[in-house]
Amino acid sequence: METKTFRVPNITCDHCVKTIERELSELEGVASVQADPQTQGVTVEWDGTSLSWEQVRHLLEEIHYPPEDQ
Repeated sequence: METKTFRVPNITCDHCVKTIERELSELEGVASVQADPQTQGVTVEWDGTSLSWEQVRHLLEEIHYPPEDQ
């Protein structure tokens, strides 16, 4: 399992949280997702053998919640 915590600057409300958590949870290999509008942080845990960070990042960009470059 891989885990990454990152910032998504345009998380502003519970709707944003629900959208991010729902969409990422639908990716095969994602074990957990937690988004927090107060810190604008997202933590994703996934199976690194079936899913890459690039795929997670791509989905976030598609749903208009791109992660901040670190």
